[in-house]
Amino acid sequence: MKEDEKCPLPPMDGHPDCEGKLKWMKEMWKTDPCYRSHGVNGSLCSILVYLSEVGSDQAVVRKSLEDLYPFLENRLEFRWIHQRIQSMGKIWVEAGRSLSAKYNLTERKAQHILVHPGVVTNESGLKIAETAFSGGPLGELVQWSDLIATLHVLGHHLHLSASLPDLKNFLGFQTNGCPLRHSKVEANLIYTDIIGLKQFQHAFPATWMKYKCVIRVLDSFGTEPDFNHAVWARENNLMSPFGRLNLIPAQFYTMFPHTPDNTFLGFVVQHQLSSELSEQLNSTKRRNQALVYGKSSKFWEGKEAYLDVIHKYLEIHGTADNSTLIPSYVKNHGIIKGTEVQTLLRQSKVFVGMSFPYEGPAPLEALANGCAFLNPRLRPPQSRLNSEFFKGKPNIREVTSQHPYVEAIGEPYVWMVDMFNETEVERALTSILNQSIEPYLPYEFTCEGMLQRVNVLIEKQDFCSSGGRWPPLSALQVVKAEAGTSCKQACQTTGLICEPAFFPHLNSNKGLANHGVDCQTSEVTNSHMVLPAYNSTKHCLFQSDPLLFSCVRSNQSLIRICPCRDYIKDQIALCKACI
Repeated sequence: MKEDEKCPLPPMDGHPDCEGKLKWMKEMWKTDPCYRSHGVNGSLCSILVYLSEVGSDQAVVRKSLEDLYPFLENRLEFRWIHQRIQSMGKIWVEAGRSLSAKYNLTERKAQHILVHPGVVTNESGLKIAETAFSGGPLGELVQWSDLIATLHVLGHHLHLSASLPDLKNFLGFQTNGCPLRHSKVEANLIYTDIIGLKQFQHAFPATWMKYKCVIRVLDSFGTEPDFNHAVWARENNLMSPFGRLNLIPAQFYTMFPHTPDNTFLGFVVQHQLSSELSEQLNSTKRRNQALVYGKSSKFWEGKEAYLDVIHKYLEIHGTADNSTLIPSYVKNHGIIKGTEVQTLLRQSKVFVGMSFPYEGPAPLEALANGCAFLNPRLRPPQSRLNSEFFKGKPNIREVTSQHPYVEAIGEPYVWMVDMFNETEVERALTSILNQSIEPYLPYEFTCEGMLQRVNVLIEKQDFCSSGGRWPPLSALQVVKAEAGTSCKQACQTTGLICEPAFFPHLNSNKGLANHGVDCQTSEVTNSHMVLPAYNSTKHCLFQSDPLLFSCVRSNQSLIRICPCRDYIKDQIALCKACI
């Protein structure tokens, strides 16, 4: 063809498959309409462009999300997710551009990634996708939205599943995408949740183990190692509908950095508005106004006295559904879109925590919009031992306030209060009204922060080969945890974080000797969750079952040897040598 005259063949050195691909495409390009839609017209030039740009194995940071929308907008299950991603499209693209300018993102392989959020499937029976627009829970949908956007911007090939037939189609290696050498696509990574994983196991009882090491499970509140280990959980009566999955604990991806045994995936706090709306709001002074983001009655029950105190100082606005009984002085806006919530936050001085929901995105949205947060203490701390909400969760983590992550941010942004102590609430309100704060958002909850974190996890985190090479061993710092102290606490005390990937490096006589522990006697056992450790007679105990390594357990008679690492400020998932 004429256009081929100005399109010479590139050098083939080091690309032994290239010539074969060209010949195959020349003969077979009409077999799938997908090729024509990407500009292939039978000319050698169009085939070269397709193979080097569209069908390339290289992951290229995308400059648009337009290609993603058709996969989302025609499915009810993804409708809310589509709306959120589209509302943040420009921010995602700019974040990708910014990250590319700071780091070399060119030498990356484009992965085939299967995304199956079990929580949105009809088979789950939860109806989360349907109720998202009428006051239903959004935390998990926020995280799925941001993960899908992240994977797309990073340049990977996404296969989105929202039903069991979808899942069976993908895992039957059937795809409607453009085949290069073969039409079957095998996922390099699979992101799902606990519901999706159980669907996976049920649908493919004989073959799901083949995919076990490439699975990542989104798990809002986290799964601790003893609940994850099927035999240990059964023998120690740690019953949970979500535990006993026998994955490596780091395969569980959490909403917040709850436990170092799991991986912190996070999400993005939506706070950037269109420039027009942002200018309009910036010219508006904050009002003497508080916002209660309580969608249904259960958020408001028993809080009248608390709200009465706040009402003495501020006009109270709410976002409750119309059937909710709320005090007459509350100006209720009903269930509104995220951008409208941000508008209210930028007008308000205080975002009012009502002790529930636990650990949601909203308090961080408040801080990102320059609004202080009243964070109610939970006395006693809530856990599966005393709370109906946490009863079935596969962890024994104690939640000390409505939002422990922002508790650590502290004043002047976050004010801890006892909702039933009028003096304490008044003191916090007085301080807030006498201050002015700038918007604040940790980097790990920005689009760029999430792109950085997920990119490193995709490139480096590997559960399929033994002898993990990441994080780099140079990041290991060893700390002793006195009897009764967990490794999570011991590392934290020294400004570090417990890193479970390093446990095997300490789990031997030689490993401990390298760090100043001279074992007089030793044994290998799976009878404790706190190993490696030693007692007062320098009798050392080593872990025989790697699934029982734990950062969060302690023992009153054993001193733990803890693997710790540093972390990048406001990017706790990554050590300084990790990027």
